[in-house]
Amino acid sequence: MKKILFSVVLVLFSFSVVNAEQNRLGLKFGNGAEISYQRLLSDANRLEFNLGLNSFDNNSSFSLSGIYQWTWDLSQLAPGFQWYAGVGGMIGTRTGGVADNDNQSDFRAWVIGNIGIEYNFEFPLQLALDWTPAIRVTPNFGAFGADHIRFAARWRF
Repeated sequence: MKKILFSVVLVLFSFSVVNAEQNRLGLKFGNGAEISYQRLLSDANRLEFNLGLNSFDNNSSFSLSGIYQWTWDLSQLAPGFQWYAGVGGMIGTRTGGVADNDNQSDFRAWVIGNIGIEYNFEFPLQLALDWTPAIRVTPNFGAFGADHIRFAARWRF
């Protein structure tokens, strides 16, 4: 039984390596936590989606973002490294602590940018550090947020 289980795990691991690892799934940490998913479109382009559910400082928030990213290989300088930049959007809600009314909630939308660096291990793990500045569209158009530095850990499959 142990040999069969080991064989199945080995085949699944081999399949994930041979399958060119088109997907990445993991967590992002910064001003809370997010579930993060990436889908490769080509060697130089991908999509990233993040779902954030946060609760802190008497506030609770939900956010969903989508980013189109361009990637550049840095393996000539250091094997396994890439850097990336992208643009996209984010929507979300926030409840509590809004405009002096703890029971009020609001809807927010942002245009976001993204720039970062990542390291892809030889086994299916990716670590990344990025900065995501945002310009709020609603409410109060034009508010700029530049404090979104996040760390991500994703499994490649």
